[in-house]
Order: sequence, then C-alpha cells, then structure tokens
Amino acid sequence: MDSPYIVILAALLPVAVLLFYIYRRDKYEKEPVREILKGVGYGVLSVCVTFFLIEIIDATGLPALTAGLVSGEVNYAFWGAAIPEELAKLLMLCFFLRKNPYFDEHVDGIVYAVAVSMGFAAVENILYLFQNYDNWVSVGIARAIFSVPGHFAFAVFMGYYYALYRFAPPGRKAADLLLAWLVPTVAHGIYDSLIFLFGSLPGFFSVLVALAFLYFCYRMHRYAHRRIQQHLDRDRGMA
Repeated sequence: MDSPYIVILAALLPVAVLLFYIYRRDKYEKEPVREILKGVGYGVLSVCVTFFLIEIIDATGLPALTAGLVSGEVNYAFWGAAIPEELAKLLMLCFFLRKNPYFDEHVDGIVYAVAVSMGFAAVENILYLFQNYDNWVSVGIARAIFSVPGHFAFAVFMGYYYALYRFAPPGRKAADLLLAWLVPTVAHGIYDSLIFLFGSLPGFFSVLVALAFLYFCYRMHRYAHRRIQQHLDRDRGMA
C-alpha cells in the first residue's frame, strides 16, 4: 500500500506548479510569497464556506425547483458545485483583499484569486485521491491534467473582473463584481456538466461530450491566458 504522504504530495504537486506559474507571470511587482500563501489559506477556508452554502441552497429548495428545466447532471453541476464553490471563493477573496496594501496592480487580482482557488483545489484534490485510494494514481493524473487547471482558469476569470472592480470608477463597480462571480460560475458549471454528462450518456453520445469537453477546456485556457496578458498590459501602461 502506498504511503499517505505520497498521495498528499501527488495531490499538492499540480497546485504548487500552478502557483509558481502565476507567481512568475507577475512581471512588474511580484506579490510577497507570504501573502500568496495567506491567500491559499483563505482558499482552504473556502471549502468550509462551500459546505455551508450548499446547506443553504438545499434548504431553499432551488435545485428541486429547477430540476425540470435541465437534466439532473447539469442541475447538480451548477447548484451542487459551481454556484456555491465560486461564491465561497469570491467571498474569501473579498475578505482577504479588502485592506490588502499589496493589491496595487490589475494582475494582482488574478494572482490572489489563483492563490485562493489553489487552496480550495488542494483540499478537494486530497479528498478525491483518498476517496479513490485504490486507484489514486490514475485519478491524480486526471485531476492534475484537468481539474486543478480548471480551478486555475476559473480563478483567472474571477481575478480579472475583481481587479476591474477594484480599479473601476464607481458607476462600473457593481457590474464588475457581479462578473467576478458570474463568469467563473458559468465556466465551472459548463465544465462540470460536460464531465457528468460524459459518465451518464451511452456510446456515441459520450464520445461527442468528451470531444466537446476537450474543446471547451482548450478555449477556456486560451481565454484565461489572454486575460492574464490583458492585465499585464494594463499594468505596464500604468507603470
């Protein structure tokens, strides 16, 4: 039997790689490592907030009210994952950055949003690997290729609009804050919907869903990297 420490290390490795990547992309004034790690800690706390929000959502009966409008997989993808998870991350990001003196560039919003999201992804990855302990290697590889980078992309969208919210004139702030939650939530919901549909549809249709999922991931990550570059360009213009 593999050591639990090896499993934990495997779960945390893709998180560390993506944190290092976004740290390196911050070209002009890098954020203190301790602040990034603090953001990761807020991301860990967002897991608890997510569970709390799921309980609230279940108590409202909203998932049951919308169950007839969409398939069960899509319904769960949004109400059981995307909506509470991205709201919890945004709440933690707002709480973390409300008086953070280091948040002085547009790209910083992305850096800190990624830090929060990677904290969430670290806990989620550890839980998934231990829940699938007998085949944790294959699960870990799949999550390192898709799930953790997925959380990275959702975080880029959140951080992009959160930075616009922070630096925007007063009349624009509400719209940008809404987009900081709505855009990653929609991306996350589509991502999870395709995964859930893949596991529930027969033969040929599952192949189509798999191809759609791969194409969606490709476009999502291209879009995310363009958003990073846009904020870097804004910060270069402000320098």
